[in-house]
Amino acid sequence: MEELRSESCVACRADAPRVDGTEQPLLLAKVPAWSIIKVDGIERLLRTYKLPNFVTALELTNAIGRVAEEQNHHPAITVEWGRVTVQWWTHKIRGLHRNDFVMAARSDALFGEA
Repeated sequence: MEELRSESCVACRADAPRVDGTEQPLLLAKVPAWSIIKVDGIERLLRTYKLPNFVTALELTNAIGRVAEEQNHHPAITVEWGRVTVQWWTHKIRGLHRNDFVMAARSDALFGEA
C-alpha cells in the first residue's frame, strides 16, 4: 500500500485507459479491504469504515475531503453514526483508473491502516 499511497493523482482525460482485468487484482491486493462494485454499469471501489461515533466519522470524512481536494479527485462519501462509506471511481472514463486505487490507499492511511 505504501507505494500507492505515495503516488499523486494524474490528470485524467476522457480517453485515459481504465484499469483492465489483469491489473485490477494486482491493485486490489494492495488495498484488500476495498471491493469493486458496479453502479449503473460503472465500476467503483467501495469501502465502509467502522468508527466509534459520529464525531470521528466526520473527522475521517473531512480528512478524506482535504486530500481529495488536494489531488483534485473526489469520491462519493456517506457519513452515518459510526460509519463512513467511500466510493472512488473516475467520472471522465466511467470506470476505474489507477488514481482511484491511489486514493483508496490514501483513505486507508487516513483511517490509520498505514
